[in-house]
Amino acid sequence: AVIIVFVTLLLGLLLLFLLFVPLLEGQVSAMLRRLPGYLDLLQERGLPWLHEKLGMDTSQYDLVTLRDELVKHMQALGGVVGGLLRALSSSSLVLLEVLVNLILIPVITFYLLRDWDDIISKLHNMLPRRLEPAISSLVGEADSVLGAFMKGQLLVMLALGLIYSVGLMIIGLDFALLIGMSAGIVSFVPYLGLIVGLSAATIAALVQYQELFAVLPVLIVFGIGQAAETVALTPLFVGDKIGLHPVAVIFAVLAGGQLFGFFGILLALPAAAVIMVVLRRAYGHYLESDLYQN
Repeated sequence: AVIIVFVTLLLGLLLLFLLFVPLLEGQVSAMLRRLPGYLDLLQERGLPWLHEKLGMDTSQYDLVTLRDELVKHMQALGGVVGGLLRALSSSSLVLLEVLVNLILIPVITFYLLRDWDDIISKLHNMLPRRLEPAISSLVGEADSVLGAFMKGQLLVMLALGLIYSVGLMIIGLDFALLIGMSAGIVSFVPYLGLIVGLSAATIAALVQYQELFAVLPVLIVFGIGQAAETVALTPLFVGDKIGLHPVAVIFAVLAGGQLFGFFGILLALPAAAVIMVVLRRAYGHYLESDLYQN
C-alpha cells in the first residue's frame, strides 16, 4: 500500500511537472521579453491618457529610464544565472550534496509512510494514562480538521487556477496560464486571488488589445470563478472545517507574515485551525463547568 501511494504521488508530480512547468516557463520568459515594450506603450499612451482623462500629473513618471534599467538588470540576471549554473556544475561537493538529498528525501518519506502507524502508537503509549483520553481526542480532532481543511483548500486552489486559466485562454489573453494559476495559488487568502488575478488580467488585456472594452471578458471570467468558489467549490471541498470568519483568516495570515515572514504566511491557517479546535474544546468544558452553570 505504501509503495502504491508513493509511486502514485511521484508519477502525479512528474506528470504535473512535465505538463505545466514548460508552459509556465515559456509564458514567464515571453512576459519578461515583452515587458520593455509594455513600458514603452504605457509611456506613449497610458500616461497621456491618465493626464487627459483624470488630470494626473504624469511628468514625474519616467518609464523610459525604468525600461532601460530593467533591460540592464535582465541581462545581468542572465549572466548571474549562467555563472551560478557553471559553478554548480564545476563543484563536485555541491553536486554530491544535491544528489544525496534527491536520494535521501524519497527514502525517508517511504519509511515514514510505512512506519507512521507504529510511531503514532508508541507516542500514544507514552501519554499519562489519566490524560490520555483527553489528549488523544484533542489531537485526533485537530488532525481531522487540519487534514480536511488542507486537502479541501488545495483542491479549491487547483480548481480556481484551472477555471481562471481556461477562461483567460478562451478569451485569447496572453499569459493566461501564468495569471490564472497565480491567482489560484494565492486564493488561500480570502479575496487575494481575485484581486491579484483580476488586476493582472485587466492590465494584460488593456496592453494586448488597447481597448477598454477588452476588460469585460476578463470581468466575466473572474466573476464565474468567484461564483463557482462561493457556491460550489468552498462548500463542497472546505465547508466549515476551520470555523474561522474570512476576516479572521486575513488577520491570521497577516499576523503570521509579520511574525515569521513567508513561512508564517504558509503556516498561519494550519495553526489557526489547531487553535480553533483547542478553543472549541475549552469553550465546551466551560459550558459544562460549575462556573458557568451555577
